[in-house]
Order: sequence, then C-alpha cells, then structure tokens
Amino acid sequence: MNDRGTREFGKLTWPEARELFGKDPVALLPVGATEAHGPHLPLDTDVTIARAQARRAAEMIEERGVPAFVMPPVSYTLAQFAFGFAGTITVRPTTLWNLVEDVVESLEQHGVRRVVLCNAHLELQHVKLLRGLLTDHAEVTDRHAQLLFPDITRRRWASTLGEEFLSGECHAGRYEASIVMAADPSSVREDERRALAPKAVGLVEKMLEGATSFLEVGADAAWCGDPAAATAEEGLELIEQLATIVTTTVVEEWPERFR
Repeated sequence: MNDRGTREFGKLTWPEARELFGKDPVALLPVGATEAHGPHLPLDTDVTIARAQARRAAEMIEERGVPAFVMPPVSYTLAQFAFGFAGTITVRPTTLWNLVEDVVESLEQHGVRRVVLCNAHLELQHVKLLRGLLTDHAEVTDRHAQLLFPDITRRRWASTLGEEFLSGECHAGRYEASIVMAADPSSVREDERRALAPKAVGLVEKMLEGATSFLEVGADAAWCGDPAAATAEEGLELIEQLATIVTTTVVEEWPERFR
C-alpha cells in the first residue's frame, strides 16, 4: 500500500499479490493514451487522469470493506486523431484488444474475478473498442472474470463532469487541465496554459460527421476548450466525481460483494 492506503499492484511482492488475490478483490486498470495535449499539458495527460481516477476509486472501494488494487496503466492505444502532432503514439486496434484481453486473462488465472477499466482517452474508436471487450467478460463465473467499463461518455455520467466536458470541447481544456493540475502539477506548463484564450471547434459534432484529426476540425495545436480557466481545486472535485462513477458502477454491478 502507499501512504494513502491504495494498493499499487506493481509495488507488491508476489506473496503479497497471492494473499490479495485470495480476498476476491476488485482490480482497477487505468487506460489512457500517449498523445498531444496542446502546448501546456504533457503527452501522458490521459494516463495521469486515468490513474488519478483509479487510485481514488480504489480508496472508496476499500472504505466500503472490499479489497481493491490499481494495475499499472495501459499507456498506448488508438490515438490516430492526434497523430499529426509530434509525440503522439498510436497502435492497431488489435494490439489494444489483445493487450487488455491478455491482462484480464492473466488476472483470471490468478483467481481475480472483478476487473474495471478506468478510461480517460475519449477518441471514438478507442471507446467503441473498450465497449466491445465487455462482451467476452459479461459475468463473474467460477472460471472467468467480469469486466466493467464505467463509460464517462454515456449521458448518465457526462452530465456530472461539468459544462465543458458535456459540450465535448474538452481536449486539454479546462476539464483535463484542472485534473492534471491536481494530480501532477509539475507537469503543467503554466505560462502557456494561462496565455490560451478559449477555443471552440465543434469537436464532437465533427468527429461524428467523420473528421479524422484535430487538424481537420481546426484544433491546430491539439487542444480546445478553456484551459486558462482550470484550477487544481476543480481538478480535485473532478477526480472525486470520476472515482464516484467507478465506485457506483462497481457497487451496482456487484451488490453481493458489498453486503
């Protein structure tokens, strides 16, 4: 455990992992991308957000009396939309599918039966792929794990994450910048962030119409929204809400585990 009580899977020894696996824990797998996020946020912004969500959710689940642990994050995925900018790394859909499948199946073989994806990368094809993975892990059985995906792009959850997120104009904007300012403040280029005027590009609408890149929609520096309005205080509130979304989904899906 770290000093806040969250089990970081990668920091366990194998005997500690074996002991934890025997307690019917919840495994939280952060999923993000390594891609451009404007001149003010780092390439690992999505990974930072996913890890912050997973860590706080693990604490909330533990507070309810159920063991939970945070896996090392998936840091590479489909990121074609930002590939016109230096630093963006993208992989084939089959690469991501196979990687997540292999991680879940490895956990299955160790006896873990409950795995949750904590996703912060919102590219449409990436989200669709994660949704598709659920069909292979639809329920807990004696031999197989169930995979949950608390999808924050769904209406139920999107409406709880602030106006900018709901509008879709949130790539490296106020929403993401606030969370990174709270979770990893030293990585934010503050002078650049404060100098950015609000920018709306109709991101979601153009993506749904078939746009394939940030350059195509007019986000010519790989950002939109209002990053100058971001605050660390709002970031902490957003992390809390993201973790609440995960915890609520877990409790609703596995109520028998929380009795």
